[in-house]
Amino acid sequence: MPKWSMVIDLDKCVACQACSVACRIENNTPVVPPEEAELGRAMRWNDVFPMPINPTEETGEYPKVKTQYMTRPCMHCENPPCIKVCPVGATFINEEGIVEQNYARCIGCRFCTVGCPYGVRYFNWYKPEWEAPLAEHLNPDRVEGNGVLEGPAERPLGVVEKCTYCIHRLHKARAQAEAEGRDFRADEYVPACVQTCTGKARFFGDLDDPNSTVTQLAMSSRSFRLLEDLGTHPKTIYLREG
Repeated sequence: MPKWSMVIDLDKCVACQACSVACRIENNTPVVPPEEAELGRAMRWNDVFPMPINPTEETGEYPKVKTQYMTRPCMHCENPPCIKVCPVGATFINEEGIVEQNYARCIGCRFCTVGCPYGVRYFNWYKPEWEAPLAEHLNPDRVEGNGVLEGPAERPLGVVEKCTYCIHRLHKARAQAEAEGRDFRADEYVPACVQTCTGKARFFGDLDDPNSTVTQLAMSSRSFRLLEDLGTHPKTIYLREG
């Protein structure tokens, strides 16, 4: 059974935010007005932000000034705190290591958003609405896995949502392979952010395959995981700049 993982090379990331746009379009993630975003109600499944957070703070001195950026999807932890605090079992980790959300079971208590040390879980404060012509370009994919909505179809008001590693693409790739009477290949499953990355800074694959690109990169001396000391064991891995 594969264990899906993403590696992000911060040396190659140019902070173009193509990954953020691709994620929003692929998963039909709604936007909120600026005044609501200021209240922390923006839906940013795949955020890109400067380090330090204050964009006026730059490192170095003229003419050698350096600004660093961080991109942050869900970490898909092997030991996810969000699962431990959910009182109704609405968030769970599947057999392939992807942390999922059962929207039908979620009661909107938001314990998981507090329990997530990475701040990558978002409460749906409003019923998603899209004005034309945006509504004409929504992703029509809708995937039901074991009775659980996994695709990017509209999430209801009052539930928590997050990055899913575009799990609907996994289901579609497997269904296509089955329809063609052949084995599914791991390289057929590519999340939208990885496919769209202009700097080729994102890699995706099976962390249990010793020959996969993500496994090789994870063993690099440049690799690190966010907040490793918490023991969450994220499967989203970074490569340091330089």
